[in-house]
Amino acid sequence: MGEAMGPVDWFGVVLAVIAAMAVAAIWYKTFSRPLAMSAGPGGLEVRRRPLRTIAATIGLIIPPAILLGHMFARLSDPSKWWLYPMMSGGVALFFVIPALWTNYLHQRNPRAIALIDAGYWLCAYLAMGLVFFLRA
Repeated sequence: MGEAMGPVDWFGVVLAVIAAMAVAAIWYKTFSRPLAMSAGPGGLEVRRRPLRTIAATIGLIIPPAILLGHMFARLSDPSKWWLYPMMSGGVALFFVIPALWTNYLHQRNPRAIALIDAGYWLCAYLAMGLVFFLRA
């Protein structure tokens, strides 16, 4: 996989996934009450299998971490620190959040839930970008 893709900082990918999961733990602990209130009665059911949810979340965060690792490994001048938040935040702001928001509009989810989730993804991508910057 590494040969076909080109360079990737694989240890950075692992650290980026850990960073995104740490942001998730803090973010969703902080916003658990507003999320529950926005969803209304019966809107957010309590997860019966939290380990399954965590494992699935890790699995879903690995591909974007690999993509960021690949993008940052190809920077011609890694000393340009602003490229890390610009690229990682840009992916969140211009790809992830619009896709998420489109789904929420069609599902008619409350705006508060969309804002909380959008904030998470922006912070998660910025955290992953920070990891790759610190490893450059």
